[in-house]
Amino acid sequence: MTRVAGTPRGLPESALRLARRPARGYFHRRWELHEWGRDLVPASGPVILASNHIGWLDGPLLVATAPRPPHAMAKEEEFLGRTGHLLRAVGQIKVSRTRNDSGALRQSVRALAADQCVLIYPEGTRGDGEMTQFKGGVAYLALVTGAPVVPVAIFGTRQPGQPGDARPDRGARLDIVYGEPIQFPMRDWPRDRGMMADAGERIHVHLRSHISRAKDALQRDLPGPLPTGSSDG
Repeated sequence: MTRVAGTPRGLPESALRLARRPARGYFHRRWELHEWGRDLVPASGPVILASNHIGWLDGPLLVATAPRPPHAMAKEEEFLGRTGHLLRAVGQIKVSRTRNDSGALRQSVRALAADQCVLIYPEGTRGDGEMTQFKGGVAYLALVTGAPVVPVAIFGTRQPGQPGDARPDRGARLDIVYGEPIQFPMRDWPRDRGMMADAGERIHVHLRSHISRAKDALQRDLPGPLPTGSSDG
C-alpha cells in the first residue's frame, strides 16, 4: 500500500502482505475453510477486528486470511527467539496479559491512525469463545480512533475437551464469520469512565449477539471451556 502524504506512518506491513498469500493457500489446502461476511470488513480506512478466541490456530488463521492485513495483539510470551523475530517483522503487536499495556495500545492507535487494520481478542485469553469475559481495550481504541469494530466468530480451531494449544485435524471444517461493524465518533479528551464503560458495554453486547447469530446460522457450537488443568499456553 502506498502511503498518502500526510497520513501517519503505521506499523510495518510489506512482509505481512508478502507472507499472507502462501499462508492463506496453506490453510485452504490443510483444512476445509469457510469464510462468511468478508464484505462487511471496510475495504479502506482504520478497522478493528474483534474476535473470539478458542484455540492456538485463531491468530495465524486470521492474520493469513482476513480481508485486510491485520496487526494482531499477541501475548508477549510469543515474542522470543525466531518466533519473536517473525512476529516483529510482520508488524504484530506485543501485549502483556497481566497489566494495562499502554505500549500495545499506543502501537494499535498508531496503526489505526495510518488507516491499518488491528486484530484484538477482547476475551484476553483462549477459552470457550462465548465472549463472556471482556476486556476494555477494544472500547478505548474505538473511542480514541473512531475506527469501526467488526465482530469475528471462529469455529473449529479447537474441539470440546481439547486443551488450548490443540491443533485441528487435517481436513477439519473451520468457519470464520464476520459481522456488521459497530462504530463510535472519535472522542478527544475528556473521555471519562462512564463514557468508556458505556462504549464497552455496547461493544460487548454487539460481539456476543454476533456469536449467537453465527451459531444459529451455522448450526454449530463452540467447544466449551478449556479442560481442568489446561492453560491457554
